[in-house]
Amino acid sequence: MRGCRSSALILFSEVFPIANIDHQINEEIQDSEVRLIGEGGEQLGIMSSEEALKIAEEHGYDLVKIAPNANPPVCRIMDYGKFRFEQTKKEKEAKKNQKTIEIKEIRMSPGIGENDFATKLKSGIKFLADGNRLKVSIRFRGREMAHTEIGADLLKDFAARCSEVANLDKAPKLEGRNMFIFLSPKPAAPVKKSSKKQQKAEVPAEPAENKESAEE
Repeated sequence: MRGCRSSALILFSEVFPIANIDHQINEEIQDSEVRLIGEGGEQLGIMSSEEALKIAEEHGYDLVKIAPNANPPVCRIMDYGKFRFEQTKKEKEAKKNQKTIEIKEIRMSPGIGENDFATKLKSGIKFLADGNRLKVSIRFRGREMAHTEIGADLLKDFAARCSEVANLDKAPKLEGRNMFIFLSPKPAAPVKKSSKKQQKAEVPAEPAENKESAEE
């Protein structure tokens, strides 16, 4: 049976990552039995929480319950203060690198003039270039509802003129008296680094007359 238990313990080593929650530590852990993992990730077996805490204190670390729902719960020996500091630092870095994508909206009428259309288009391209999604909408009034195809063509034309910087998410959709489309900015293409062979090939050959003067 001892051989069976040790082989089973190895399987648990990859199952219990440290959850990003508030943990029970040290004397807060009152379970009759816990599965203990050392500070280096090694399996130390199943024992009472008192014995596990004693081992953690002997190593100068904390006992932290990392998988409370396991049977038995899994605890790990670690420097909990250092762990929380690193977790907080990672969370701050992740928030710093997150970019909030806004949805900008441009509204038009079915009878919009070419100059006004160009102005709206310029604004829309700028919004998209800044990384925002864009909603372009047209509101139909009165008898304009009888010719919604004019609005659909207008929206498709708008999307086509933004095709270099944006993708059309869906075809024009009519809801009540409003028809709209959504445009999403295209991801920036990665910059390709030229190889050393290409760089050598791009270096212009030295003129023949310069070679002759060097030889003289």
